[in-house]
Amino acid sequence: MSLTASTAPAPHITYSAVLGSPHVARLLGGTLTGRLPNGMAPVAILLWTLAAGGSIAFGGLLSALYGLASGLSQPVKGRLMDRYGQRAVHLPAALLNSTLLLALPVAGPYAGAALATTIVVAAGLTTPPLEAGLRALWPSLLPDPRLRHAALALDTGAQGLLYIVGPLLVAALASAHSPSLALAATAALGLAGTLVVATAPPSRHWRPAPASADDGPARRLASPELVSLFIALTGIGFAIGALNVWAVAMAELHGRDMLSGLLPASFSAGSFLGGLVYGRRTWPGSTTRQLLAGTAAFLAGWLPLLALPGPHAAIAAVVLPGAFLTVVVACAYQATDALTPTGRTSEAYAWLILSIGAGQAAGTALAGRVADHVLASAALPAAGAAFALTVLLFACPGHTPAERGRQRRPRAARRGRA
Repeated sequence: MSLTASTAPAPHITYSAVLGSPHVARLLGGTLTGRLPNGMAPVAILLWTLAAGGSIAFGGLLSALYGLASGLSQPVKGRLMDRYGQRAVHLPAALLNSTLLLALPVAGPYAGAALATTIVVAAGLTTPPLEAGLRALWPSLLPDPRLRHAALALDTGAQGLLYIVGPLLVAALASAHSPSLALAATAALGLAGTLVVATAPPSRHWRPAPASADDGPARRLASPELVSLFIALTGIGFAIGALNVWAVAMAELHGRDMLSGLLPASFSAGSFLGGLVYGRRTWPGSTTRQLLAGTAAFLAGWLPLLALPGPHAAIAAVVLPGAFLTVVVACAYQATDALTPTGRTSEAYAWLILSIGAGQAAGTALAGRVADHVLASAALPAAGAAFALTVLLFACPGHTPAERGRQRRPRAARRGRA
């Protein structure tokens, strides 16, 4: 992969060309289906806890533990994929995750809080690492950098839809039948999507390229450049986590419960639309410049919240930072790809995912403590974005993390995946 700057915008890229490439539609669709439980499980666990007679505090704790366990285990699962291949990790993880989610309604009421907590944590630890796996497949699936750029933007932008569709589906199933059915649907979708991915030839046959002599000391994953990039991304996650709590605070302030869902949904819709626009062409400038520009625009998009807009203005305002979220994350993946030693790509992607998730958890926690202070709550997303931009600008003077990758040989020339 090359991070060299282009001198002029390239022609538009059609998504039909991306999705028409062999295996792309299957892998993208399977990954999105298999990851739908990421948006379903926390809500389903909370609703099941309440239906089983537990408190909302305990249900919230279980939901948080599920997400935390899933995030913290990502690098381990990424390392296992780099060592043993994708299928050897995806299938056992999906089977265990689905089995544990199905077991929760059966075992929970009879063994009490301790067993329910154990099951939820184990289920989180065994979520299949589909996102990191798909990102590792793009170079072999789409050798053309322009098509790969479009696929990455489409993939990144579509992630936000998981957190709109997932909770809505759980709410509908729980309302029409029971939270137990919602948990069963969560388990079934996760397993079905993972099977679609794991049985596809590119995932079955994928192996990381063996380490080459030119990697030398760069074989070490924790390089200063990658660490700086991942630290910056915690600020991006912080902004997202703070948004979710701010949305609830807005709903309470204006007495409109729907705002707690509409504001994150508007943000996610902006992310999807931004991905569609960003992915249709290659943009001038290096990945570093695009990353910095995207982060600066992400920060600027949060500033209107400091004016404490009303409900309708707030719904419109959060579309802009959502649109640039896709740019930031897509560029971060490109930079990670260029900076990662051969044979450790999946693990590096998993650390990227964990960085955003850890920042999101921190943003949610801090925003919850200042939710009663309207201005402070509205300012937290901008604070997270400002932190990200500051790290990118000053962590490595003269060379931001992504730009140093330009000094290395293009990954496409070093990687030989089946």
